[in-house]
Amino acid sequence: MKTKITLTLLFLSIFSFSVAQDFRFGKVSEEELLQKEHPIDPTANAAILYRETKTEFQYSQGSGWYMVTDYFERVKIYNKEGFDWANISIDLYKGSSEDKLIGLRGYTYFLNAKGKVDKEKLGKDGIFDQETSKYLTQTKITMPDVKEGSVIEYKYTIESPFIYNIDEFRLQEEIPLDKVSVVFKSPEYFQYKTHQRGWIPYQVNSTVKDRSMSISITERDNARLSEMKSKTRIQQVKFKENAYEIEMESVPAMKKEPFAGNINNYTTALQFEMSYQDFNGSSIKTYSTTWEAVSKSIYDIEAFGQELNRRNYFEKDIDALLEGVSKPEEKAARIFLYVLTKMNWNGYYGYFSNDGVKAAYKRGSGNVADINLMLTAMLRYANLEANPVLVSTKSHGIPLFPTRNGFNYVITAVELPQGVILLDATNKDAEVGVLKSDIINGDGRLIKEGGISSWISLRSLVPAVKSSMLSMEIQPDLSVTGKSRNRYTGNYAFQYRTRYKNLSKEAQLKSLEKNLNQTELSAVEFENLNKLGQPVSLQYDFETLEGIEDVAGKLYFSPMLFLATEENPFKSETREYPIDFGFPMKDRYILNIALPEGYQVESLPENIVYDLGQNIGGYKYLISQMGNNLQLSVELSIDQSFISPEEYGNLKKFFELLVSKEKEKVVLIKA
Repeated sequence: MKTKITLTLLFLSIFSFSVAQDFRFGKVSEEELLQKEHPIDPTANAAILYRETKTEFQYSQGSGWYMVTDYFERVKIYNKEGFDWANISIDLYKGSSEDKLIGLRGYTYFLNAKGKVDKEKLGKDGIFDQETSKYLTQTKITMPDVKEGSVIEYKYTIESPFIYNIDEFRLQEEIPLDKVSVVFKSPEYFQYKTHQRGWIPYQVNSTVKDRSMSISITERDNARLSEMKSKTRIQQVKFKENAYEIEMESVPAMKKEPFAGNINNYTTALQFEMSYQDFNGSSIKTYSTTWEAVSKSIYDIEAFGQELNRRNYFEKDIDALLEGVSKPEEKAARIFLYVLTKMNWNGYYGYFSNDGVKAAYKRGSGNVADINLMLTAMLRYANLEANPVLVSTKSHGIPLFPTRNGFNYVITAVELPQGVILLDATNKDAEVGVLKSDIINGDGRLIKEGGISSWISLRSLVPAVKSSMLSMEIQPDLSVTGKSRNRYTGNYAFQYRTRYKNLSKEAQLKSLEKNLNQTELSAVEFENLNKLGQPVSLQYDFETLEGIEDVAGKLYFSPMLFLATEENPFKSETREYPIDFGFPMKDRYILNIALPEGYQVESLPENIVYDLGQNIGGYKYLISQMGNNLQLSVELSIDQSFISPEEYGNLKKFFELLVSKEKEKVVLIKA
């Protein structure tokens, strides 16, 4: 009975709080500021108390139809880990015309020393613009005087001429979203399709209403040329308006779990696609399209297709580079390394060349398209089958329907005897066939000459391999000393180059020791950190003071010592979205352990082989005694880097068995 009363009181307190909330701008309450943790998700670092987005269309004689979108958001900050939610980024697109940001206002609210609600206004010093590409500027906002317990809110309006490409409406975040309201209104002349994403069901309510609009029309009186005058009159226009509304409450946080990949691909959202345009019974203009048509339209633009055919600026250089080379894979490797060395990425995305590949080549720098379209052209000049591949970065998301805005990056595919290899020459740590994780996002669209296109997987079929060989001895004081030699290929080599090549010896040592409890390293040596195309090698000496237990004269230890997997990364009971390892991998360990003098083996862990099934992966643990030494061979393979959530239960159990096996002990007794 007591439990029921407690639950009832909790419900009533939450209910009364929600009723008391005033979701008008500037009406932050004392109760919101006093809230110490989220009532439903106490682990949340922040929560969106209210999000409101309203879009409608306006018309002007000079520019035609444009969208007006009002944004308003109120966010509760519970602790320092939630401070990131006080930094906001607003995307503003530009082309022949551009988005306009107007009416930006913001406040940070807190309780003062007297316990009263006080606020700090967002000033000009907290707002700055950053040009991300030729077609995108971001307005960055840093809210002022944010503290633990603060509430922030901000509002702004965007006037946009881009009525055919509408940003998605986000209905879920990585923090709780208490209440969200979306209203999208469009005149009857524009018909849109809706595309829903995510695993939380919601209803889109649609209605049709009458609307009238006052339009200013300017006319010129040409009756007397010598006295040409203009007149402006107001005309009332009546039309039907389609309204789409979504109201959601208590939307749970999209928890980011291990190996989540791009979590934004699975969050709940709504996107509008223009289907067709129909003005008063005139001919209907259709906008729904196909990926083939999108690819063809991109290819036909001069800054893409024609740039692939320019070659006079590099011919002599490539002729000299390939002199005496006949093997396709060697040609590809030389050209790729040449572009990597010569060109510097300026940080701009995009699949259109900004100033032309010839100018970029002469300058030695360019955007993504400048560099990778140039690479494609050079490979073709070398008589290799090479084509550009349109991709979308993880921050850009996966498009829900065919649109040119669905992509923001381009790479190169080249056909070699071993298969199709993907190349990205914007990253100085890249290798042939290795892509950075940010662009391994769904599939890419490969475009051949003439604009013919097809989908291509961005996931490597060749696993990254980590090979480790350790020799170790158990000392009389029960410490363990030894040497480790490691070799990394593929994405592992890429990761090690990115992480360690610019660090000092001391910083490398500290980074390597960071997660090794009671283990000290020395004589650390890397090889090939600056040599692309070569495996990265690492060797070091180690001494660990942890791992050997003496219990009643018997020695117990896990033979993998500091290499053992300590815990299962998969802890949730269920999973709503796929597991994304990023790339296939093989981790191989061979350990030779010299037994201490005067001891013999009483028991060893059993040898096992686990199979994940369906060619997903497997695990081997094989241990044996050879004279006065133990030899352990361990191999973990993940053959499919992208695994469906239906396999989550098997994968979780697989890692439970793996962790348990690597904790098993060797037992030594005195001889």
